[in-house]
Amino acid sequence: MNPAPQSRGLAYKWIALSNTTLGVLMAAMNGTIVMISLPVIFRGMHVNPLGAGQTSLLLWVLMGYNVATTVLLVTFGRISDTYGKVRFYNLGFVIFTIGSILAALTPSLGMAGEVELIIFRVVQGIGGAFLFANSAAIITDAFPANQRGLALGVNQIAAIGGSVLGIVLGGVVASVDWRFVFLVSAPVGVIGSVWAYLRLKELGVRTPRRVDSWGNLTFGLGLTSLMVGLTYALMPYENQSMGWGNPWVRTAIGLGALLLVVFIFIERRVKAPMFELKLFRIRPFWAGNLSGFLASLGRGGLQFMLIIWLQGIWLPLHGVSFANTPLQAGLDTLPMMVGFVIAGPISGALSDRFGARTFSSLGMLVTAVGFYLLTTLPSDFRFSVFAIYLLIMGIGMGLFASPNTSSIMSAVPAEFRGVASGMLATFQNAGMVMSMAIFFSIVISSLSSRLPHALNHGLTAIGMPAPLAANIAHLPPIAALFSALLGYNPLGQLLPASVQHMLPRAVEAHLLAPHFFADLIGQPFSASLRIVFFMAIGLSLIAAAASLLRGRHYIAEIHGPTGAGEPEGDLLAQPNALVADGAELSGLEPGD
Repeated sequence: MNPAPQSRGLAYKWIALSNTTLGVLMAAMNGTIVMISLPVIFRGMHVNPLGAGQTSLLLWVLMGYNVATTVLLVTFGRISDTYGKVRFYNLGFVIFTIGSILAALTPSLGMAGEVELIIFRVVQGIGGAFLFANSAAIITDAFPANQRGLALGVNQIAAIGGSVLGIVLGGVVASVDWRFVFLVSAPVGVIGSVWAYLRLKELGVRTPRRVDSWGNLTFGLGLTSLMVGLTYALMPYENQSMGWGNPWVRTAIGLGALLLVVFIFIERRVKAPMFELKLFRIRPFWAGNLSGFLASLGRGGLQFMLIIWLQGIWLPLHGVSFANTPLQAGLDTLPMMVGFVIAGPISGALSDRFGARTFSSLGMLVTAVGFYLLTTLPSDFRFSVFAIYLLIMGIGMGLFASPNTSSIMSAVPAEFRGVASGMLATFQNAGMVMSMAIFFSIVISSLSSRLPHALNHGLTAIGMPAPLAANIAHLPPIAALFSALLGYNPLGQLLPASVQHMLPRAVEAHLLAPHFFADLIGQPFSASLRIVFFMAIGLSLIAAAASLLRGRHYIAEIHGPTGAGEPEGDLLAQPNALVADGAELSGLEPGD
């Protein structure tokens, strides 16, 4: 049974909130900090990221952290429920700090250095999984029911805002030294580790359970195989622009899906499953996770696409050199974080009083409007209009995230909060990784049919011989986009030097001007991006509908079978009690 809210201490809940927010901010920030810093990292390691055999390593430096975190979240949540959420949250801070220091001190250069860096990023991901899996559960344990929305809203701001902050901070610290990209987390990690060890308390219910070995094995291998398959699907295969036709990719995705089906079969039959399928009897839990997954699937690839749009097209069109686009692109996405910071706490506080359904559903509708507005932008847009649209997107995401998390965590019995937090984070992280693969595949597929004609027409227009123009026009779209993402002029990077020297001086100068490639790819890329945005609109609208299904405001610790205090007995064996509509208790009013 949880301690009564008043026994937790007024000061402690703010200590718990501030420490977990710091941990989540650091973990989320490191999910994106590398995105902007890749050019500096590879130059510092003496590696040409566009060289032969480098694409897969580039992808793992970029995505290895997120894949490791996603795979481990549920397992760590279950372990934490059994042995203590604070204990493993503290361990996560320590592991993350060690991984950050190791990454900053990567001893080797060249390909060996890349492999070492990927390993150290995975270590960071292990620590990040402990932090993500337990932060929401620790906050839920520390705060009374009528304040959780605000508290979890602040935590969610750190989780999503940290991903934007990582882009900006990555550009700033990378200008000093690439090792600072990872070293910047070390002092925060040391302070957070000591602070968490000294001040955080175990308030939650511990439920001793046997380790679900087969469940952990099939889930870990299945999700890993699926994530690896989705990652390698982004790489070209033979004469195809993407890797979906690669037998290894198909095998990895198929094997991952099969193992996850076996995992569900196992979880329905073991006495102490790692993945509590019975939690899906709770309407706010399944509706909230469904809408959260759809929201992540809709917005997960957004940041990646916006960065490429800015770095590869808009900034070069406005005279910014490719070498200077990474930091500027990060700064240009700040309006989205501003909108999130404004809406998140307000929505969380209001949902504490009026329930989550209205605010979370409204948030996804606003997000859908934001996606639609982005479809109306030309490739050379006015930044003020772009910033307003991003602000609207951020407000929509902020309106949704806080109430949705609060609704899910408040509806779960105390002894399952660790695994529920891990399941929540898993759905969100998996949605983001899948979103990047799906969005990128759509854009590359669309560019494959549009880009050759645009390049061929533009190259012949500046006087390049037709045979040479036709050859260059078929450069792989993914190579062009990765070049822009890494701060290189795609034509200057991908054209052989021997070919460049054969060109007339005026043609070469025109070809390598920053605006030239951006002008050619602008219309095809914008058309491809509209397909992605319309898909995101559909996902956001479905997420809004799923959010409406959560029912009225419901607090598990208030509305258990006993009618007050913590529920007695096996609450999950009585699903009807968990789908209550709510009542006016502890200052809470019924939801919509």
